[in-house]
Amino acid sequence: MNLLAIETSTEACSVALVHGDEVIVRSEIAPRRHAELVLPMADGLLAEAGLGRHALDAIAVGRGPGAFTGVRLGISLAQGMALALDRPVVTVSSLAALALEAPEDDAAILAVIDARMGEIYAASYCRDDNGGLVALDEERVCTAESLVLPDAAAWHVVGTGWATYGTVLAARLTGTLLTSDGACFPQAEHVAELAVREFLAGHALAPELALPVYLRDKVALTLVEQGR
Repeated sequence: MNLLAIETSTEACSVALVHGDEVIVRSEIAPRRHAELVLPMADGLLAEAGLGRHALDAIAVGRGPGAFTGVRLGISLAQGMALALDRPVVTVSSLAALALEAPEDDAAILAVIDARMGEIYAASYCRDDNGGLVALDEERVCTAESLVLPDAAAWHVVGTGWATYGTVLAARLTGTLLTSDGACFPQAEHVAELAVREFLAGHALAPELALPVYLRDKVALTLVEQGR
């Protein structure tokens, strides 16, 4: 199958193309440049594979949570391309895509994105026998201090939430910390990996049903909350 995946929910802007058994990727850490970069990245991948857009079977997108503008951009682009091509959209949790950055073993995975305003986006997973993910809890936005995790003997932690709140998060873990990486971002490569599974399982959506997941509806602190 041919599937194009977009992930713009964080500072990383990435696009991946599944072309048969091959996956090719473009990715750049480029805050505030996603709108400028994402379509040229997509066109470059299609040109490299020798495909036209109409050869695509589906468009996949990281649906958030993450930065409001980045999540909106990714969903809008996926919807627009899918509508123009009359193709379905597969939405994938950006936290789930982030979790696939962790080492492949039996340990639990905490995917955690710095949500700013003193909060984090978080969810935990484990890998299934086929290399996919099983959610151990629900995606949520909360403070690092209030995060409650399921019991697990060992953990990997990935995402920018660790870079900001690592000391606090380490105290919230219910088992041994095996690895941690606060420089990981959700990547289109992993959006594509999860999206192929969803597509083959019949879970693709009409473009208008592809919706963002923000987890909160507030994007900035008030002046009072900022202490001004």
